[in-house]
Amino acid sequence: MKLLKPSWVNHNGKPIFSVDIHPDGTKFATGGQGEDSGKVVIWNMAPVLREEDEKNENIPKLLCQMDNHLACVNCVRWSNNGLYLASGGDDKLVMVWKRAAFIGPSTVFGSSSKLANVEQWRCVMILRNHTGDVMDVAWSPHDVWLASCSVDNTIAIWNARKFPEIVMTLKGHTGLVKGLTWDPVGKYIASQADDHSLKVWRTMDWQLETNITKPFSECGGTTHVLRLSWSPDGQYLVSAHAMNNSGPTAQIIERDGWKTNMDFVGHRKAVTVVKFNPKIFKKKQKNGSTPKPSCPYCCCAVGSKDRSLSVWLTSLKRPLVVIHDLFDKSIMDITWTLNGLGLLVCSMDGTVAFLDFSQDELGDPLNEEEKNAIHQNIYGKSLAITMGSQLSSTIIENPEMLKYQQEQQRNQNPNGAQASGPENQTPKLTNVLNGESLEDIRKNLLKKQVETRTADGRRRITPLCIAQLDTGGTAAVNSIGMKSNLLLTSASKIEPMKALDSRFTERSKATPGVTSVPLTIGITPLDRVKDSSSVKEPKGKDETSSDSEDKIVVKSMTKRKGEMEGAEVVEKRKKGRPRKDAKIMPISQPFPQTPVSLDKEPSRLTTPVALLKLPTPSIQKSFSTQVSTDGVTYLEVENEVSVVSGSRLSQLKWSREGREWDTLLPSRIIIATGSSDVVAVACEDRTLSVFTACGRRLIPSIMLPAPMSALHCSGHFVMALTASATLSVWDVQKQTALVKNESLNPILSGTDATVSQSFLTRQGVAVVSLSNGKTYCFNSSLETWNLIADKQDSLVQCADFRNCVSSQDALGSMGPLALTQGRNLSAGRLASRLSSMPHHLQQGMTLAFLEKQLASALILLSASEYRHWLLIYARFLVNEGYELRLRELCQDLLGPVHKSSSSSWETTVLGLRKRDLLTEVLPVIGQNLRFQRLFTEYQDQLELLRLK
Repeated sequence: MKLLKPSWVNHNGKPIFSVDIHPDGTKFATGGQGEDSGKVVIWNMAPVLREEDEKNENIPKLLCQMDNHLACVNCVRWSNNGLYLASGGDDKLVMVWKRAAFIGPSTVFGSSSKLANVEQWRCVMILRNHTGDVMDVAWSPHDVWLASCSVDNTIAIWNARKFPEIVMTLKGHTGLVKGLTWDPVGKYIASQADDHSLKVWRTMDWQLETNITKPFSECGGTTHVLRLSWSPDGQYLVSAHAMNNSGPTAQIIERDGWKTNMDFVGHRKAVTVVKFNPKIFKKKQKNGSTPKPSCPYCCCAVGSKDRSLSVWLTSLKRPLVVIHDLFDKSIMDITWTLNGLGLLVCSMDGTVAFLDFSQDELGDPLNEEEKNAIHQNIYGKSLAITMGSQLSSTIIENPEMLKYQQEQQRNQNPNGAQASGPENQTPKLTNVLNGESLEDIRKNLLKKQVETRTADGRRRITPLCIAQLDTGGTAAVNSIGMKSNLLLTSASKIEPMKALDSRFTERSKATPGVTSVPLTIGITPLDRVKDSSSVKEPKGKDETSSDSEDKIVVKSMTKRKGEMEGAEVVEKRKKGRPRKDAKIMPISQPFPQTPVSLDKEPSRLTTPVALLKLPTPSIQKSFSTQVSTDGVTYLEVENEVSVVSGSRLSQLKWSREGREWDTLLPSRIIIATGSSDVVAVACEDRTLSVFTACGRRLIPSIMLPAPMSALHCSGHFVMALTASATLSVWDVQKQTALVKNESLNPILSGTDATVSQSFLTRQGVAVVSLSNGKTYCFNSSLETWNLIADKQDSLVQCADFRNCVSSQDALGSMGPLALTQGRNLSAGRLASRLSSMPHHLQQGMTLAFLEKQLASALILLSASEYRHWLLIYARFLVNEGYELRLRELCQDLLGPVHKSSSSSWETTVLGLRKRDLLTEVLPVIGQNLRFQRLFTEYQDQLELLRLK
């Protein structure tokens, strides 16, 4: 093992809070404190790896420095595909960076030195949702989601394919959330907070899977970060800052039953960060010897407030290496190279260290196939109990119906073993690794299992990591690959939702008759490793004395507290630098900041302030906003560019992928937004201007009845929400009004709620969410406000339709309805707790809820969501035996077989042909033998119509 401390990696003596190596290994990012802002720096990896590159003047060390964060940066993380870098800071923002086309060297803004940026990285997205410092960010496997956590006690899950859309805000922690980690299989995300708890959340419905508190109950004091980590095989989750017999530990949590019987012990102070090596290893083979089947194991690095670092292999009882006093202050972050042999560590003292291991020390990394084989064995092909026994006793009259029954069987039994009866429902599993079946490997290993007892009477088993065999469970799970795999997979092939099907259960019990061996790591002190030359003797410091680093933490924590109590921390800004946190939101931004009070300057508006019910954005000298369309479009506003004969001119600039235009307006601009077709601009003089995407004015300025509160564009539709709580929606292409100065009184009266979010769907439907959790849309044909979602609705929480959702459905549930409801459609969040509730009541609630969803999708004109809920509704009616409703549904979809003038039946619904929908619903009916007659009747009528 080699140890290197490159002195040139620094933030001018300021702390470095985070470090992350790029997946391709050529560069790494650090995040921390800058001079008067947050600082993200991208460094070249070559001078760290090779001494001759370090000495070579022509090889740059610093590649790019970004100072956009207004306050300290706590975390930097590369996306798995290496295209993006996400950073989170004390300015409550998450920024997403992307490399820009090379424009030529530019000096770092505000730096006196002539440092030139070798690479250009620009911020392509600012994610605003947190109301406190962002402590950690994490990309999910395959970069489907980006998670961020904050001292506001929440975790935000962002849709990484459609920034800045929020999928869900996870609430449940009662303390500052300081660490996040995704399960490599994509099924869970875990978070750790100052509330002495570690929570594991399901990605399927974003509900809490388990809450672990015991190992953290006696933790005193706080650490700046709590960076926990999931093992690359998905079997173990290791926490930061736990306690055992009042000694600091890193707690090991087993995925199987979330057991907490093991930990990494020996650090003298709280563990701040744990990071698993991305590789799974096996023992290095000696030259010439015949390869023995050895058991795969994982490797994990642990950093602590005691300034020391330990590296563990799960195949050894003791740490592989311990380095004491590596830094002068607490370790803050750890990152491994993707090949698993290099390790970068950063510290509060502003320095980084690089450890270089050899394969002799760690072992041989498994290749992708072997790693995938392990994933497949643990989470892979589980078999459903087929319907064999049920079929043999029933006579099926209809041949079509038989076909659906058999298909259903085949889907449930992916191995193609045709079940003729219960006796061969579980075909023999033959999982083979290195030419030996796992069954044999396991039996051989069990013979060798060694058990010892420690002085305090605890059992300790010498660790063996054995992949589980899975015969329980009910469906085939597609194992989602791991990080390194990602570089080879294009986004189009990935179907993230496959892993989210609620029927995909993990192994709950190991194979009957086969004992599974826990990977046990004994509670042993960190022994100094004798043969490592770079290990220093611990200095005999007084260990209880609070070192300087504790004081630093206290300082930064007090600042934080002030922020949380609502004291506005005002950042000094450089002159002429555009505000990075412009309050103007891109169209689908889910939760705008707290309402901004009216501008403090003497207002030139004649509207009496008393009438204003909704907040209006404050006027800024300049701001820029980003519009999420096909390409990323930027709108930049510069107010009062010049004064011409007494009138103040403001400039609006539009740019997309190198093309740009600008226009001047005679009043200060308050809001600017746009879609792929139009750009809308609201000014201080209550005018609204609309331009095409090429900058041509479409209509003369519209005069608004009151100042603008929110403005949205979608396609050719423009929606205006004014401060006097009126709504208008126009189709500017057809030049017609869809909604005309409609008052929000019906939905606001009697509540003290305000508008928390508003948006416009692609079909031009205006959606308004209130702070009380209710969401309404205005239906222009009925001229009414309709309630489409309610976060407090007991129907939502008690409806249980999990078994009616299929894996293909998950993709169809994206749309305006899903956006307003968030992912709180837990499919029976309370259902498990309400198991005492009589079945018919639960059934009734589910039915009411599903019918509500169908009606809402119809009002929102959301075709994909209508189809999605229609199929779930049909499955529910079939499962629960609602024959009358099912018949009515089929009748409506089939329509009259013989045309008559009096018939008002429409052939389509939201552009979907009704009879096509019926052909999708019929196979669902065909799966239940109770409805044979109904099935046959409609099947025949469809045939007749086809032949006509």
